[in-house]
Amino acid sequence: MEAIRVPLAVDYELAIREAEKALSAARTAGDIRDAWRKYNGALGHRTLGRLLLGKSAAELIHRRESAAED
Repeated sequence: MEAIRVPLAVDYELAIREAEKALSAARTAGDIRDAWRKYNGALGHRTLGRLLLGKSAAELIHRRESAAED
């Protein structure tokens, strides 16, 4: 199976919301791996891990914006 890649110059908010949907809809370990491969380049493993562990996309977006302001 060929991995689908998201371009690196994507809108962060759009990518994180799509990743959140994909991970919440995942029913098997393979589904999670597919979502991980798809969004890892755009979001990174830490952000994906936080989504997988239950943080919401809104929380992560707010956190990122707060860090950018400092």
